[in-house]
Amino acid sequence: MGYTKAEKLGVTYMLSYFVIVPILTAVFLYVFSTVKAARVVAISAQAVLTGFAAYLFYLCKEGDIVTKIGDFEGVLGISLRADTLSSVFVVLTTFIFLIASVYSLNDKNDKLFWLLLFIWEGLLIGVFLTRDLFNVFVLFEVATVAIGILIMFNRDSRSMYDGMFYLMVNIVVMQFYLFGVGYVYKLTGVLDMDAAARTLSELDRSSLVLPYALIMTAVGLKCALVPLFSWLPRAHGTPGAPSAVSALLSGLHIKGGIYLFMRFQPIFQGVNVSDFFLIIGIITGVIGFIFAISQTDIKLIPAYSTISQVGMIIVALNIDDIYSYTGGLYHVINHAFFKSALFFISGIIAQVYGTRNINEIRGVFKRFPIVGAATIIAVLGITGAPLLNGSISKYFIMYDTNWQITSAMIFINLGTIITFIKFSTILFGKCKFEHGSTKIEKSKQLAVLIPGAFCFVGGIFGSAIIEFLFNIKLDLDAAGYLEKTAIFAASGVAGFFIFRHFVDKSALFSRIREINLGFRGMCVSVGGFFALMIIAAGLSAA
Repeated sequence: MGYTKAEKLGVTYMLSYFVIVPILTAVFLYVFSTVKAARVVAISAQAVLTGFAAYLFYLCKEGDIVTKIGDFEGVLGISLRADTLSSVFVVLTTFIFLIASVYSLNDKNDKLFWLLLFIWEGLLIGVFLTRDLFNVFVLFEVATVAIGILIMFNRDSRSMYDGMFYLMVNIVVMQFYLFGVGYVYKLTGVLDMDAAARTLSELDRSSLVLPYALIMTAVGLKCALVPLFSWLPRAHGTPGAPSAVSALLSGLHIKGGIYLFMRFQPIFQGVNVSDFFLIIGIITGVIGFIFAISQTDIKLIPAYSTISQVGMIIVALNIDDIYSYTGGLYHVINHAFFKSALFFISGIIAQVYGTRNINEIRGVFKRFPIVGAATIIAVLGITGAPLLNGSISKYFIMYDTNWQITSAMIFINLGTIITFIKFSTILFGKCKFEHGSTKIEKSKQLAVLIPGAFCFVGGIFGSAIIEFLFNIKLDLDAAGYLEKTAIFAASGVAGFFIFRHFVDKSALFSRIREINLGFRGMCVSVGGFFALMIIAAGLSAA
């Protein structure tokens, strides 16, 4: 009998340590975080964990790695499984948390911040590795509490409200998920995802409608799909949350929802609602950039932009084409880098200028060349400029789509271009008066340069990275890429014209900026989305 590399090296039992080690690091920092050296030790441990995550990915290229928790036979126990997809997400999680830790190294955060930060990491890794439906609920619920406290970290009235709003909305929607899991357990007698998928595939499709609608309503909110997105800008852009928290929420945590979206579709094979999610994805992309364009807060612009990018990813994941699907996967990774960079940059600029109003911030490139250069690279990455990582993922998303989907993607990207033309106004010009500090810590400069560097590397070597990560070889057609480059150039010119002659002068966007659903409105939206899911799934099963 042959053995995999993982079995030969005796590491199949180690998956649980990817959850445990960050939590132990959190406890260590809670005890010793007043000593700067302790933070350095913790960050070093995080670097080692990132290295082991990369090694886990290497082992998963030969085959899945499974760890059984407890001495239960078959599917009765709790299992952790690392495959190619989950190991990529684990590597991404550990690396982005490493960058966030470097960014926060010299901040005057108390020990509670470091405790919650690393507990959050362990819980998120657990979501990516667990194969138990109920464990997903537990891990996300505990993570919600940790994130809610981090949002309220500075204890001002606005942050307290936003943190409680985040907590209550997520608690409500996860009850939908819990009821859905309970229904799956009633139908199958198991909570293991793979075993449940096998049993559900043998049942009548009509019996899958209710549990699918319940679970996907929760997943839809975790992804911030229309109309379930109002919680995201409150959580990601609230004034009191540390910038590292905003970066992790927008660049990484929301990927947990996208990951579950990909995992749950194969479980409910009898329910095909791809057309529904194509429409929702397009609407989400458009609504997201309209709200992003309307903002004047330097943190709310990238926060709303996340909604637009998620819409694009959801569209890609629901196109029955290997190029589009893989392009969507690669865009998940790309978004983690350029969006975390943009939030780190926003935090730095808000601190040194003493304001978050984008209309009062000018001359960033001249005053802080490193931050300005990182801003340019991140902006070019998210807008899909040639040779940057976003151009590769967006090229593959639109590689072989019909004209309707292609037109929608071009329109959403035009909105992204307009959004970040507005964001880029901070780079040049001269402020009416000098603000704040003139010095930026080296740890923060390093934290924005690392994801910025990936934006460049991920574009130049995009196809090779995709093949390495997902074992899928996608050919980049030179003529097709030049065509997309020409479309980007035309979109750039059109975006600049629209921004200068419409967006920058229209009072409409001021009114849009004031639109924000309260808790009651969000509960109504959750109910409406659930009703739509019932209809879409019911039509699919008919």
